[in-house]
Amino acid sequence: MVNLPASMRYVGQQASGGPEVLAVMEGEIPSVEVGEVLIRVVAAGINRPDCFQRAGFYPPPAGASPIMGLEVAGYIAKVGEGVSDWQVGDPCSALVTGGGYAEYCTAPQETLLPIPEGMSLVEAATLPETFYTVWSNVFQRGQLKNKETFLVQGGSSGIGSTAIQLVSAFGHRVFATAGSLEKCAFCEKIGAERAINYRQEDFVSVIKELTANQGVDVILDMVAGDYLPRELKALKDEGRIVIIAFLGGSKVQVDFAEVMRRRLTITGSTLRARELTFKKKIRDELLKHVWPLLSAGKIKTHIYQQFTLEQAGLAHRVMEESRHMGKLVLTME
Repeated sequence: MVNLPASMRYVGQQASGGPEVLAVMEGEIPSVEVGEVLIRVVAAGINRPDCFQRAGFYPPPAGASPIMGLEVAGYIAKVGEGVSDWQVGDPCSALVTGGGYAEYCTAPQETLLPIPEGMSLVEAATLPETFYTVWSNVFQRGQLKNKETFLVQGGSSGIGSTAIQLVSAFGHRVFATAGSLEKCAFCEKIGAERAINYRQEDFVSVIKELTANQGVDVILDMVAGDYLPRELKALKDEGRIVIIAFLGGSKVQVDFAEVMRRRLTITGSTLRARELTFKKKIRDELLKHVWPLLSAGKIKTHIYQQFTLEQAGLAHRVMEESRHMGKLVLTME
């Protein structure tokens, strides 16, 4: 164990509300339980669920830290009982259920990941949440395989940019939607065959044209709402839609006659509250199939902007205004 300070700085909030409720506070360093490590955080990824939590719509699961932040990278400062594969001083990144917006954060050993070769800790802090999410929803739940085709809504987001790169790296045709010409160009630069400006084009007709009127096999959807009936029309027979957020609303009318006739699948999932055995399975598959691609530079992280702890409110404004292309990061130093 290294010498720990008496307290730590973290981003807290006095009440639910807009980005202005965030402030840097000081408190106790979290205690390490069996099977956990304490990480001296160098950087933490910023994700849209953090904004939902700040606004009061996404409370942390039972037992999780009330501090926001779902992914971190840094150095192990303390090892709990039962941890044998990691040592004090080891660099790592981790998926956590909360606590990332702080100078110290605990993480279960089941979600720890080594830093890919040639990647900085700041870059590595942007990996866990998006790669866990994309892998589990596109390749496991969505069952994308062989040379099937793929569409991601919101391709310039952190999730979207990860999905584009990862799916194209495995040899699939990838399409994306985005809200500006600049964002569409970004999506195509990182691997999308065609990015569709949803403000100017109908993604259904474009997808139909690009796929000889067949549609795509899998859609990763962060919008839901009135997008869902349109997405059904953009699917190939026996296609799958995987919903991971509902920025367009959680309720919609769907014609299930079409779903039945064309054998379509509508599914979805959340990650934060899932059991550690599930997360470990994803971690192991990422280490086997994805981390070598990151170390070889075949997949890269794209950081749009870095912020200090004091700038957490500004970071949330950038996130909610959807200005970014790629990831946003909080740095502790």
